[in-house]
Amino acid sequence: MSFTYKRIVIKIGSNVLTQSNGLPDQHRISQLVEQIVAIKKQGVEITLVSSGAVAAGRSLITVSDKYDAIAARQLLASIGQVKLINTYAQLFEKHDILCSQVLVTTEDFKGRQHYLNMKNCLEILLQHQVIPIVNENDVVSVTELMFTDNDELAGLIASMLNAQALIILTNVDGIYDGNPNDEGSSIITEVADAGIDFASFVTSGKSQFGRGGMITKSHMAQKTAKLGIAVHIANGTKDNILINVLNNTAPHTRFVPNKTSSEKKKWIAHSEKSATGVVQVNEGAKTALVSNKATSLLPIGVVKIISDFKKGEIIKLVDEQNELIGLGIAEYGADKAKESIGQKNQKPLVHYDYLYLLS
Repeated sequence: MSFTYKRIVIKIGSNVLTQSNGLPDQHRISQLVEQIVAIKKQGVEITLVSSGAVAAGRSLITVSDKYDAIAARQLLASIGQVKLINTYAQLFEKHDILCSQVLVTTEDFKGRQHYLNMKNCLEILLQHQVIPIVNENDVVSVTELMFTDNDELAGLIASMLNAQALIILTNVDGIYDGNPNDEGSSIITEVADAGIDFASFVTSGKSQFGRGGMITKSHMAQKTAKLGIAVHIANGTKDNILINVLNNTAPHTRFVPNKTSSEKKKWIAHSEKSATGVVQVNEGAKTALVSNKATSLLPIGVVKIISDFKKGEIIKLVDEQNELIGLGIAEYGADKAKESIGQKNQKPLVHYDYLYLLS
């Protein structure tokens, strides 16, 4: 069975685009573009999330060891981003296809209005048959402003665009049930259970050039599939991989999508870093919230307002052990919430339509 999608996001990792010497692999980039063009010609809308700016910068300039890692990264990314986008532009131009550059930071996903501005930008690019090429803005993204890696960014973009699928290209064939180098290990071809603890058998090593390892990929993939988006993790160093994944002829890991969530829930799900307030709930509220029944958070279930928030902001919900159980949009501000803690017959603090639960 092949997969027929109308809108996909493709994430290409730095370990796919980069040679062992740390310089860009021009041949592979060219091959991937050829495949993207072939898929696009079948009527599929494609957004690309591409790493590789730092590697491209490394091919143009040498940075002295006297500079710290963050400054060196900013320098390489700033120069390399121009090289990277020009490489893509020239390759797509051969097929009369335009691509565009979209650089983002975590800040762009915090406010609802900012989020919608970016969504509208990507939508109009797709409507005009342009391929948006999204990357983290490493020039200004340092430490707390950084995404965990571009996998996290790709999940956000796939959710934002209501994509049907996200294809993550890395340098292994998928997620293995042990160390990929061990003879007894095999690829997990399909993941349908959101409760699998990958940390128990997936190796935690990171790629040579990327920031994230396979555990962060698997967690992000679980979250994205839970929102109704299929996720494929495949080996981008293999010839014709994108075509073969869509034809289901390449060994890879597929995360089966759950029923599609609302567009707002997709935003909330990926907003943990941008949450302002923290609200502690009691055991009864926690049980009700995580049950299969749609339940709003009422003030009677609130124990404490741990940090303040305004109406319309994203808040974290934690249990009495301060473990995160979910995220939601506050129906009113912290001051009003404090006044109604523990009281019956009050307006919900978080309506179930605007609630995302981790479990």
